[in-house]
Amino acid sequence: MNPSAPSFSSSSKHYSSSSLRLQAFLLRNSQPRLPNTRLNPPQNPSFSNILRINHSKLTHPFATLSSFAEAEGDGHHQNRSGKEEDHLPGMAQAFHISSSTASAISICLAFATLISPFFMTSLGQGMGLKTKVLSYVTLLFGFYMAWNIGANDVANAMGTSVGSGALTLRQAVVTAGVLEFSGALMMGTHVTGTMQKGILVANVFQGKDTLLLAGLLSSLAAAGTWLQVASYFGWPVSTTHCIVGAMVGFGLAYGGSGAVFWGSLAKVTSSWVISPLMGAAVSFLVYKFIRRFVYSAPNPGQAAAAAAPIAVFLGVTGISFAAFPLSKSFPLALAQALACGTAGAFLVDRIIRKQLGHLLAKPSTPQPEPKEDTAHKNIGLLSDVAGPKGTQLEIVYGVFGYMQVLSACFMSFAHGGNDVSNAIGPLAGALAILQGNVTGSEIVIPTDVLAWGGFGIVAGLMMWGYRVIATIGKKITELTPTRGFAAEFAAASVVLFASKLGLPISATHTLVGAVMGVGFARGLNRVRSETVLEIVASWLVTIPVGASLSVLYTWILTKLFSYIL
Repeated sequence: MNPSAPSFSSSSKHYSSSSLRLQAFLLRNSQPRLPNTRLNPPQNPSFSNILRINHSKLTHPFATLSSFAEAEGDGHHQNRSGKEEDHLPGMAQAFHISSSTASAISICLAFATLISPFFMTSLGQGMGLKTKVLSYVTLLFGFYMAWNIGANDVANAMGTSVGSGALTLRQAVVTAGVLEFSGALMMGTHVTGTMQKGILVANVFQGKDTLLLAGLLSSLAAAGTWLQVASYFGWPVSTTHCIVGAMVGFGLAYGGSGAVFWGSLAKVTSSWVISPLMGAAVSFLVYKFIRRFVYSAPNPGQAAAAAAPIAVFLGVTGISFAAFPLSKSFPLALAQALACGTAGAFLVDRIIRKQLGHLLAKPSTPQPEPKEDTAHKNIGLLSDVAGPKGTQLEIVYGVFGYMQVLSACFMSFAHGGNDVSNAIGPLAGALAILQGNVTGSEIVIPTDVLAWGGFGIVAGLMMWGYRVIATIGKKITELTPTRGFAAEFAAASVVLFASKLGLPISATHTLVGAVMGVGFARGLNRVRSETVLEIVASWLVTIPVGASLSVLYTWILTKLFSYIL
């Protein structure tokens, strides 16, 4: 043990002194505007990036799982040289890089954004100069919306992983960037564009191509504007609700009440209540199951290692059967899904045994670490079970750290493949109108437009994504790997199940509700009511604000188009 290692206390009875020896990695990534009073333990580089359990050789490949004390980090961060970083701009402070490096990254992204459209076939090769210029502007409108999707919505996948320490912010951004782009490119065509989702009655705008073009561009700009405001304040709002609100505002103002499918709008608004309640209920139960069957087990580490493959089996089987059915025949699709789930469970079990096997195989010591005796108590599912301590706690967190990263990767890939349509759906429709490629009701989305949307999501994630990630991961309730996994697994399960049944569900609202559910499972006072109120308020104004901005932008663009077209 390093004699210079810092020690600091926690109010939680579930953490042992061996866990609290180590530096909480999350303290370096917390934002300076968190409202509560915080501790500021000194930095110790010797504990960075490595998880050591009783001087064993276990090295965690992701973030440090050294301490998850209830105390939060102080708003004043220090770099390795001991200098305060509060003067640095947000991106530099979040990633612990210099302001010049952050500026260079921003400049490179801006340059790539302005130059890349000239190499895209969707720019309108062979078209007139006016069409090319308008296509270029249209691509920038789509990029703006995609950028804000990345800045706000990617927190759905990575917020809990960063908040619990399963991933560092840098690792989360790199991982999400790769998976979001891959999902957008590989699965984006599987998701119907916004104009084809039943929000607007297309026949109302037949023969009014210029007005429809202005409405599509205005919807992108309006939704992007509200998302940017929400991201600035760290509010996790639904990008689908933003674009729907903008489209509804345009339809009502320029097409009348008959231009809107009111049934679709009712489903969207009902998800404000359905999504968070379902997410909270399922995450509450998942976390209680973990505490009942893992924390109260005679050997919590062994119980966690046994529970992980079961969770993977259920998750992979459900995903394979519901989201990516491999066959149209029900028996064959079910058999294939079960095979995929079995393979995934076996693979995860092998990984966990390889990483933690030398600890799990150790015989019981003559003097086991202190743990509340629950073996002879009648423990119910909702009972308050004391958690493991010391090495057992570290093993449990190590296992669920892997599990949470896996669930975050899936959610990130699925998000890129689904929500990218909120940007490229209107974008593809606007390009088709400009270039005269509208041949029917179905709009074909080109591959380069899919890649363009994926690039926009990645750029927004890199530059502003940390803001909403901090809200979901740190400001609603304190998260550990077990809590983060419970929230993420519950949210993914609810979204998957609801999508299969056609229920109106928002991924953002579901995950926020799931994080709240984990907090409620620990006690009503574990959820920060002021943060929840801010989030709910932002949900309520999303559609009205998006609609109002869309009407304003459409009026401006129609005036401009009257001189240009």
